[in-house]
Amino acid sequence: MNYLSVENISKSFGERTLFENISFGINKDQKIAFVAKNGTGKTSILKIINGEDTPDTGQVVIRKDIKMAFLSQEPNLDPELSIEESIFASDNETLKVIEQYEKALENPEDEEAYQKAFERMDLHNAWDFETQYKQILFKLKMEDLKLKVKNLSGGQKKRLALAIILINKPDLLILDEPTNHLDLEMIEWLENYFAKENMTLFMVTHDRFFLERVCNEIIELENGKLYQYKGNYSYYLTKKEERIAAENASIDKAKNLYVKELDWMRRQPKARTTKSKSRQDDFYVIKEKAHSRRKEHQVELEINMERMGSKVVELHNISKKFKDKTILENFSYNFKRGERIGIIGKNGTGKSTFLNILTQTLPPDSGKVVVGDTIKIGYYTQSGINPKPEQKVIDVIKEFGEYIPLAKGRTISAAQLLERFLFDRKKQYDYVEKLSGGELKRLYLCTVLIQNPNFLILDEPTNDLDIVTLNVLESFLLDYPGCLLVVSHDRYFMDKIVDHLFVFRGEGEIEDFPGNYSDFRVYEDSAEPAKEEPKTGAPADKKSWKQNNVKAGLAFNEQKEFQKIEKEIKDLEQQKQDIEQQFSDGSIADADIAKKADELQKVINTIEEKTERWFELSAKMEE
Repeated sequence: MNYLSVENISKSFGERTLFENISFGINKDQKIAFVAKNGTGKTSILKIINGEDTPDTGQVVIRKDIKMAFLSQEPNLDPELSIEESIFASDNETLKVIEQYEKALENPEDEEAYQKAFERMDLHNAWDFETQYKQILFKLKMEDLKLKVKNLSGGQKKRLALAIILINKPDLLILDEPTNHLDLEMIEWLENYFAKENMTLFMVTHDRFFLERVCNEIIELENGKLYQYKGNYSYYLTKKEERIAAENASIDKAKNLYVKELDWMRRQPKARTTKSKSRQDDFYVIKEKAHSRRKEHQVELEINMERMGSKVVELHNISKKFKDKTILENFSYNFKRGERIGIIGKNGTGKSTFLNILTQTLPPDSGKVVVGDTIKIGYYTQSGINPKPEQKVIDVIKEFGEYIPLAKGRTISAAQLLERFLFDRKKQYDYVEKLSGGELKRLYLCTVLIQNPNFLILDEPTNDLDIVTLNVLESFLLDYPGCLLVVSHDRYFMDKIVDHLFVFRGEGEIEDFPGNYSDFRVYEDSAEPAKEEPKTGAPADKKSWKQNNVKAGLAFNEQKEFQKIEKEIKDLEQQKQDIEQQFSDGSIADADIAKKADELQKVINTIEEKTERWFELSAKMEE
């Protein structure tokens, strides 16, 4: 059954054409992802489908009897309503019955009103529906239902809009970056929800795990043409590679034929027969094909990174609280050269606060941050770029110089650098305020990287970046020789570029996990028993899942100990090596030799104790 048809739509802004004569359909039970580079009109197409914008040509035809909902990047909610009032403001009849019942509960002295409300709940089978919607609110952390929309953060508003849509269960759901502003736990819950619900989806998302596990079809807009792939993300990657290879072979064939036909055109007879005229027409078709080339620009990133000394960044007993909320408590860590650390945790556990303390833009309550003399920090924040009024794209880069130093003593002009970041010469002289969200992020990333940092901090770098740019950024970061610290909800991205994780558990607890995100999920899934969904929406005991965990003979605390002990042994070995080196190079004063010898012996003893404990736990795991 066809729900919606997009028929030959086009859209331009001034001289800039976003797309022309685009057509596709959405049918019942399809879960479609729409993939395109930033700035090619993904959000414009979503708005046209939803009726928020009109195409220059063509039309969108929607089946009359279907219920459609749209989750935008900026939800349109009444700021004066509470969360609960926003939910009940929809036209859903069952929700109105539940609303009357909730009001009757607040006034139990009116027995007649309560009885009527109770009977209507039975009549509309609203009890199960109430349980379902409270589960949705609980999963999306919408627990204080009396909170006003005007007091919510941007992320909370997005989650409220998502909750309202899921509660109303539309036939067709249009989603613009649904995983932005969700923490990893919420994303995985939403993934499972969409995978099992009979809901038709059309979405723009850069989350490749989400694409892999939810979508059964991908539509790609590339160089003004639509390509459709009947499968998930892995299938799309395989088939796209095959398509590109076939196109390149076709272009090569056309080039060979073009050389032959060009020779004929130069020697063509004076008599213009019908046959020769037809061949001339064919020649111009062949010429166009032969001169076509794939516009596969890549963001080529080369930096002239400063050499790092032995001291990188040290955190000594850092603590931070906001009123009664503990963010960090006596946290210490010494970063080493070439470390690649990912930071994960629920929203509100202090990830961004930690980065601000590390970069010394926010002071800790106690403890200190020591940054090595050779360290140059590059910090990509969620706040993004702050251009001056009427500033052009190229002027943003020229603030760092007309020429930018690259590796091996080379330089590059500001214009050439922007071209490498997919900004052509025409786009470079556009005003910054005309850029799309993804283009703004790409420009901001450019300004951070051209300062040649050797300690790179990225706070949610993948939000609003298209998949093409993400793949290139990942390739760059894999070769990046400096220290890397990343906060991201993009699991695919984290798996590719980090070696270990800081897991923010909340209440100041930070766990150092030796592995990438998929390793962590395997560990968590095996460590946790199946968690029952709350029946009423009341939060479950947050600590209950930690009890009675057994994995191959290890209790939960033993698992945590085993997980940390390898890294502790590694750090102690490094400490032992450093002290031994001091003895070797004679840098210890005579008066301190005995003290250093005692220190070395303590380190050796601790290594032996830790190693013995490691063997004990290893043996227990194998039981």
